[in-house]
Amino acid sequence: MSDNSHADDTVHTGPIKNPKQLLITVFFAFVVPIFTIIGIVYYVTSANMLAAGTVNAEKSANERIQKVGTVEIRDANRPLKTGEEVFKAQCTTCHTAGVAGAPKFGDATAWAPRIAKGYDALLNSALHGKGAMSPQGGGDFDDLEIGRAVVYMTSAAGGHFPEPQAAPAATAEAAPAQAAPAAATPAVAAAPAAPVAVAAAAAAPAAAAANIGETRYKETCFACHATGVAGAPKFGDKAAWAPRIATGMDTLVATAIAGKGAMPPRGGSNASDAEIKATVAYMVNAAK
Repeated sequence: MSDNSHADDTVHTGPIKNPKQLLITVFFAFVVPIFTIIGIVYYVTSANMLAAGTVNAEKSANERIQKVGTVEIRDANRPLKTGEEVFKAQCTTCHTAGVAGAPKFGDATAWAPRIAKGYDALLNSALHGKGAMSPQGGGDFDDLEIGRAVVYMTSAAGGHFPEPQAAPAATAEAAPAQAAPAAATPAVAAAPAAPVAVAAAAAAPAAAAANIGETRYKETCFACHATGVAGAPKFGDKAAWAPRIATGMDTLVATAIAGKGAMPPRGGSNASDAEIKATVAYMVNAAK
C-alpha cells in the first residue's frame, strides 16, 4: 500500500517545485510580455517622431507622406529675409547649443571641414536635410533665404562665401515709338482727365512707402518698439514719441540709420535709407 501511495504523489507533482521556480515562471509569463509589447509600440510610433530642431510639425509630417508631385504657392513679392533673420527664426534652435551634433554658431573648428566642402554642398544639405536635421531645419523659407543663412553662419566661423542676391525684377518695356502718332489725337481728347491721372500717380509712391514702412516695422522694429524694450518708445505712445518728433524727421531718420543706445544701426537690418525713412514715418504717424 505504501509503495502505491508514493507513486500517486509523483504523478500529481507539478513542474514548479520551489519559490525560485515560481518567481522565474511569473517573470517570463507576465513581465517579459509586457516589455515586449512596450518595445513593439515604441518601434511602430518612432517613425512619427520629429527630427531635432523641427518647429513646424505639420509641415514635417506632410513631407513624410507627400506624393511624388507637389504644388507650392508663395507670395513672390514678399520681402526676402536676411541670413541673420532666418538663423534667429529657425537655425538657432540647434546651432546655438550644438544640438544633435549641429556645429555651434561661431565655432571655427567645427565649421572648418564643412566650409571646406564649399557653399553648394552646404546649401544642398540645408535645403534637403542631413542626419538629424530635417529639410530647411523644419522651416518654410525661400531657397535664397536659406542660402543667406548658410553664408551668415559660415561667415561667423571664418567662411568667405558671397551672399546670394535676388534676381532683378523685369521692367516693363516702353511702347514702340511708332504708336505715338496714332495715339496723339485720342490723347488730346483725353486731356481733361490728366489731373486725375497725375493725382493717382502721385498717390501711388506714398502708398508704396507706407506699405514698406509697415513691412519693415513688423520685420525688425516690432521686436523693441512694440513693448518698449531697452527704452525704445512704444509704438503709438504719443507721450513717448512727442519729444522725438519735435527734433524733426531728418534727425529721427539719421538716428535710425546710425543707431543709438541699445538700438544697432538700421535696427540690425539691411534696410536701405529710403526704407528706414518710410519706417520712421510709419511709426511717427502712428504716434501723432
